[in-house]
Amino acid sequence: MSVKSIGAKIFANIIHHKTQKWAKNPVETQQKVFQQLIEQAKHTQFGKDHKFDSINTFEDFSNQVPVRDYEALRNYIDRVVAGEADILWKGKPLYFAKTSGTTSGAKYIPLTKESMPFHIEAARNAILSYIHETGNADFVNGKMIFLQGSPILEEKNGIKLGRLSGIVAHFVPKYLQKNRLPSWETNCIEDWESKVNAVVEETFNQNMAIISGIPSWVQMYFEKLQQKAQKPVGEIFKNFNLFIYGGVNYEPYRAKFENLIGRKVDSIELFPASEGFFAYQDSQKEKGMLLLLNSGIFYEFIKADEFFTKNPKRYTIGEVELGVNYALIISTNAGLWAYNIGDTVQFTSLKPYRVIVSGRIKHFISAFGEHVIGKEVESALKEAMEGINVTINEFTVAPQITPTEGLPYHEWFIEFEKEPEDLEAFALKIDQAMRKQNVYYDDLIVGHVLRTLIITKVSKNGFQEYMKSIGKLGGQNKLPRLSNDRKIADFFNRK
Repeated sequence: MSVKSIGAKIFANIIHHKTQKWAKNPVETQQKVFQQLIEQAKHTQFGKDHKFDSINTFEDFSNQVPVRDYEALRNYIDRVVAGEADILWKGKPLYFAKTSGTTSGAKYIPLTKESMPFHIEAARNAILSYIHETGNADFVNGKMIFLQGSPILEEKNGIKLGRLSGIVAHFVPKYLQKNRLPSWETNCIEDWESKVNAVVEETFNQNMAIISGIPSWVQMYFEKLQQKAQKPVGEIFKNFNLFIYGGVNYEPYRAKFENLIGRKVDSIELFPASEGFFAYQDSQKEKGMLLLLNSGIFYEFIKADEFFTKNPKRYTIGEVELGVNYALIISTNAGLWAYNIGDTVQFTSLKPYRVIVSGRIKHFISAFGEHVIGKEVESALKEAMEGINVTINEFTVAPQITPTEGLPYHEWFIEFEKEPEDLEAFALKIDQAMRKQNVYYDDLIVGHVLRTLIITKVSKNGFQEYMKSIGKLGGQNKLPRLSNDRKIADFFNRK
């Protein structure tokens, strides 16, 4: 065992004990974070507007600070972007993480000197948790690759801005620099397809031990590697044994990955976002990711089925229940207050608090009142694939409200790597699994409001073509699992 491996194990043990201290005292930990946030932002413009000097309890906060999304907070954020200080948080941000997806263009999410370290520490601690639990630290001697956005940053009114993954690239610890790939030059390539080709050339003969990125884009990298070598990725990289991912559920990709790699590898799930690093998988044995309660973020939760009602109840960490679908609301040391990030979560454990990402509050199908969410379609597909030789590259689901004949239905657009022998039987298996997942969907089928789902096959690389057509190929961009309209569906129906 190398000195580096021994050092990693010692460090992992130290971090584990630190984590246990706050994880075993969740309510007290969150209360402390809450008080620190209010105190530090008391003299900001937002703090003055919302009378932070009179806030002593969470009840005070929920009465004085409404839940907002980016657009509702935009009048404050625009002032920060314009260069004003002490608006949402004391001073000015270090960076803006630039993202897309709002109705009025780009979003500028502030990153402060207080918030930035937690993005770095969380990613590090996820790996250290894995080392502590498994005892496996040999990979620290190999090469690591993180498929991410360009680290080239722009500047706006004296503040640097770029993709979160590109900003984070500037904070890679020195002890990892020698092991890290791709090179800075390759990372700076903007065009995603050109970048992946360059990464393949640069890593092909390296001792890769850790590979990290959003599954759909790592899949593209693996396919190009396999095409070049004419052998599984696991034979190209014999010491590759750890895949780190975030952004989407890995399960729909797992079978395809194992086929591309040629064997099983351990994986660590992360829950990062520009707004904060919320959770990471702290155990290979337990379901869900450890919610980071001591990272400068105060969490609130609103039941997803109540979210769009007037004045829904806002829950704190001590009030949540297992298995309930919650919209995640955050207040942070980057100056986001009662901010709806758009993700929904479910708790898989309350000791400690672990979550899974169940979907997006705006990504659902409820054309007939069924309110189907991302977790349900992913779970149904996984169940239908069990025991049969089917491999799927990507999929999305949309309602078909006005079919040319017959009852309406849910249309599943699936790009198969290996098709089922009987497509109709496979569709029926998914449908039966969906009916178990969602009682409202089952009622609609039983009541002959909907007919069983229909699968539309998508040609090879069809989803890549779609993402390219909307300017979102690669990086941190993700395909919606489902939508309540036909915008994505129309792209494939036109072809």
